[in-house]
Amino acid sequence: MHGDPRKVVYPTDSYGQFCGQQGTPNANKAILFYFNILQCANPTVLINLQCPTTQVIQTIFTNHLSFCLSWIALYLALACFVTDAPLSLLFTPRCFPDFITRNGTLTVANQTIFKDGHGRIRSVVDLRDAANGITSLLDAKEVGIKIFEDYASSWFWILIGLVISMLVSLIFILLLRFTAGVLFWMVIFGVIAAVGYGIWHCYWEYSSLQGKPDSDITISDIGFQTDFRVYLQLSQTWLIFMISLAVIEAIIILVLIFVRNRVRIAIALLKEGSKAIGCIMTTLFYPIITFLLLALCIAYWAVTAVFLASSGDAVYKVMSTLPNCKYTNLTCDPETFSQSNVTKLCPGSQCTFAFYGGESLYHRYIFVLQLCNLLVFLWVVNFTIALGQCTLAGAFASYYWALRKPEDIPACPLASSFGRALRYHTGSLAFGALILSIVQFIRIILEYLDHKMKGAHNAFTRFLLCCLKCCFWCLERFIKFMNRNAYIMISIYGKNFCGSARDAFFLLMRNVMRVAVLDKVTDFLLFLGKLLISGSVGVLAFFFFTRQIPVIQEEVPSLNYYWVPLLTVIFGSYMIAHGFFNVYAMCVDTLFLCFCEDLERNDGSPSKPYYMPPGLHRILEKTDQAGKKCAVS
Repeated sequence: MHGDPRKVVYPTDSYGQFCGQQGTPNANKAILFYFNILQCANPTVLINLQCPTTQVIQTIFTNHLSFCLSWIALYLALACFVTDAPLSLLFTPRCFPDFITRNGTLTVANQTIFKDGHGRIRSVVDLRDAANGITSLLDAKEVGIKIFEDYASSWFWILIGLVISMLVSLIFILLLRFTAGVLFWMVIFGVIAAVGYGIWHCYWEYSSLQGKPDSDITISDIGFQTDFRVYLQLSQTWLIFMISLAVIEAIIILVLIFVRNRVRIAIALLKEGSKAIGCIMTTLFYPIITFLLLALCIAYWAVTAVFLASSGDAVYKVMSTLPNCKYTNLTCDPETFSQSNVTKLCPGSQCTFAFYGGESLYHRYIFVLQLCNLLVFLWVVNFTIALGQCTLAGAFASYYWALRKPEDIPACPLASSFGRALRYHTGSLAFGALILSIVQFIRIILEYLDHKMKGAHNAFTRFLLCCLKCCFWCLERFIKFMNRNAYIMISIYGKNFCGSARDAFFLLMRNVMRVAVLDKVTDFLLFLGKLLISGSVGVLAFFFFTRQIPVIQEEVPSLNYYWVPLLTVIFGSYMIAHGFFNVYAMCVDTLFLCFCEDLERNDGSPSKPYYMPPGLHRILEKTDQAGKKCAVS
């Protein structure tokens, strides 16, 4: 009702008029022009965010640009351009001086000395200080143009690289049914071998230093040293390293011995997850729907934030270059300002446009409304993510609870699960998303308070804030974990959020060791897969864009910065792999909860058969037989 996005898009002059807006008298006046840019170096600019000089809107003349600028220079000894200076807009409709270095001398329009509006002689250095940051912005503009050119000439090959990463991700997931165990045990034994080599190396260094002078000095004797190499000359250092690595090696081996059966079950679930995705391939493309819904959420939040930020009427304030003017920064009326005594007490002061706002109740609570908008944004984003998790969980649950796979899997399991989630579970998903959003909202407020109090010297307050941030971070992680499993139980049984969260929590607690092993094995393999995919595609892109593949050298486009498409391909490949593996992780989590439910509800008899796949059933039988033998012995 009160917002006007034009206030964000178009710059405004000293009278609050928009520049270059169609349908207004200033439609052809697109450039905001500062009468005396030297005044922009005044400290009040940092407070008011408004330059204390007259700002007018200038017309762009396509065929008479030099005449227009020279005419302005007659009124200004110093301004945005002098005589025939080139146009410099810097991505924004505001004009600034164009600095050029000639024979090592900084100039503007071939001049180094100017007169300001008060008749004083000023150097080009003063102008550069007033327009601080202009040169860097010009360099950024040039770099930006080159990057845009690189994207324009290499977009086709970037797209091919992303398609390759998508195919590799798909093949990797489908092959996990054969390679999950091999990859895991290869890396585990590699870690054991690496730690073993570290133990041997530490022992060799310790033996070599025995008998050498000064090598038997203890670490406590030499104290703290900034040069770490000093400690490497001590035998005690290598002894500590050797003992630490030996302890780590022993822990790894003992853990593997005691949880080997659970590791085998975890690997079997990973393999079964690959089979489930192979039967329901459409699940791999569901992240596209989530991405589109999240884009709508972000657009809704951004538009609402812009309308709120641009709410209000034009507020005018007194701008003065005099440091002792008591009226500076006070509100004023531009229509009656010339008749007031402010101009007499503060010569040269002006009543200029400052910002959009007001003193009404609505304007006083715009910040609170922005916070409400932020909370709604977090809510709809978390609801969108929850909808995706519940939809995927319902599709994979229909795979697990099919007694004969894949014959008993219902038709269109993903679409059916999406419809059920929208029709029956919207309230549960919204409630879970609201709980998470409130915690995230509190975390954002704590971060804001911590940012505001960075300069404070109250140690207790800083410590309290740090503790609160840590607690709410842990709480957010826990709620995310519980919500994810609650949505899985909702998709299986159709209960409400609280009942499903309670059932999921106690089910996980009864299988806590399996949960820990499966979680670590899954995270490890998926992280390894992301690195392999993004790394392999990145290496291929590097050889391609650096013209190190002789067969296709003629096809490689000429680039300003080869790292632009290279980093784009690497980052895009990682994000594509991340999207695919998120679906896979949801599949594994769903199958695990279904597996735990299957063990508790059924006993494998003809009246209560297991729904688990044969591979899992065989591993479970071997585990049970081993447990019975241990009990008998």
